[in-house]
Amino acid sequence: MATPFLTARWQNLINITYPVSPELLLPYTPRGVELDIQNGAAFCSFVAFDFQKTRLLGIPIPFHTQFPEINLRFYVKYRGKNAVCFVREFVPKVAVAYLAQWVYNEPYRHIKMHTQSQFTETELQVQHQFWVKRQVYSVTVVADKNSYQPATNTTEHYFKEHDLGLGKDHRGNTTCYTVLHPVWNIYPIKKYDLSVDFGAVYGKQWQILNHTEPLNVLLAQGSDVAVYPKEMV
Repeated sequence: MATPFLTARWQNLINITYPVSPELLLPYTPRGVELDIQNGAAFCSFVAFDFQKTRLLGIPIPFHTQFPEINLRFYVKYRGKNAVCFVREFVPKVAVAYLAQWVYNEPYRHIKMHTQSQFTETELQVQHQFWVKRQVYSVTVVADKNSYQPATNTTEHYFKEHDLGLGKDHRGNTTCYTVLHPVWNIYPIKKYDLSVDFGAVYGKQWQILNHTEPLNVLLAQGSDVAVYPKEMV
């Protein structure tokens, strides 16, 4: 396999997954890619996590090694493999958003963001705040500190373990890349709070999520990851 384009540690990944109509996701789906549909529903996830120890081609970039990301992603299949595509990815670093958007055509945007994690003897609390059009939104999760690895046939395992990402280049051609990491443990969720207007943040077609109950909420421990260069498919 080629040398990783990016290496980092992804830490404390909040994943809130919703069932949605397949028609909502079709405009974002690359050519030759099928939505992962189960019982007539497709799925998308609101994901928030922290980048740490970030390196591009093995080189740490000053002031860009540690930052949060929030993304909205959905689940697809390509040549029989499970994969994800992205609707939007938010980061607080201008250079990261510019590189991802203009060089790799990834749907990144730069916004103001803040993240914090707090540990006690028994609990872990993770909170992300972000600002879109001068409005502040947040997600907070409180979980038991004793993590475990869910079985491979569980919903939790499925929504956190996808190593193939698909997208489009500037000409609309389908591209793919691989993300490698060990299987992640999760922390048992005690409670969570999500304060996001999906219609205001992602477009009016996403307003439906404001009134949709999540299918699954999880907090994954994370690990070191390696992201490999995109390839045309």
